[in-house]
Amino acid sequence: MEKNEEQKPDIIDEDLYEEFDDEELYEIVEQARKDALIRATIENNTKKPKRPFPRWVFWLIAIAMILNVIAILPSTFSIPAIEFLKTSAKLSGNDEIQDYKKAVVVIETGESKGTGFAISSDGYILTNYHVIDEGTTISAAFPEEGLFHAEIIEEYPEIDLALLKTESDIELPYLNLAEQTIFNENERISFIGNPLAFNGIANQGTIIGYTQLKSWDEPVLMIEAPVYRGNSGSPIINKDGEVIGVIFATLKHDAHGKVGLFIPIDYFHNYTE
Repeated sequence: MEKNEEQKPDIIDEDLYEEFDDEELYEIVEQARKDALIRATIENNTKKPKRPFPRWVFWLIAIAMILNVIAILPSTFSIPAIEFLKTSAKLSGNDEIQDYKKAVVVIETGESKGTGFAISSDGYILTNYHVIDEGTTISAAFPEEGLFHAEIIEEYPEIDLALLKTESDIELPYLNLAEQTIFNENERISFIGNPLAFNGIANQGTIIGYTQLKSWDEPVLMIEAPVYRGNSGSPIINKDGEVIGVIFATLKHDAHGKVGLFIPIDYFHNYTE
């Protein structure tokens, strides 16, 4: 056994690794498209059949196809999910995105599942406070290094952030934090997280600007992006590969519709200075 394999922690929860690789993502999307095309062809043929054929046979074929898709896709899979899976598969072909994904972890407390990301090689992890709130046992699963037990080092409920620490004998992949949250309007950003039943999903969006929430003292930033349950704790990464914020919620905005919200990384720095 190689040295790296000996140093990897035991995987105590296989569910944390229930994920699709890039080729499988493409196969899922293409399978869904092919099934939709076949169903459409069957419907057209039933309108003007060339020869008599029992209608119930067509319905049987259609039901079988639907069941086949359900068997392949998670129960939470939906039509909008096809697009973010397709986007993730394309982005994951980028070497930089692949490197970023290595530092993004699945956070599980037994009561909830979310996202976090390492900010140092010795195991410090940043996530949302609401992801680990009231969690007695916290696990952080890296895509390649395996699963670690994590301890809460600091909690910042006022800005919905928490700092965790894992113990490891190996250097862990991590993301660099920007010193300030500097951006241009409509600037394109990337983010990586564990939405719905998927892990390690990369996606893109654009920054809209600041908004003030009634329950917050400081304004937060809005993004136009496909943010779903499980993206809490996802890092917002700029074109320079630096984290400028952390996703924590979505909002139905009067002017922009449904938007994602992220905490500027400045707020974390202000609490840790």
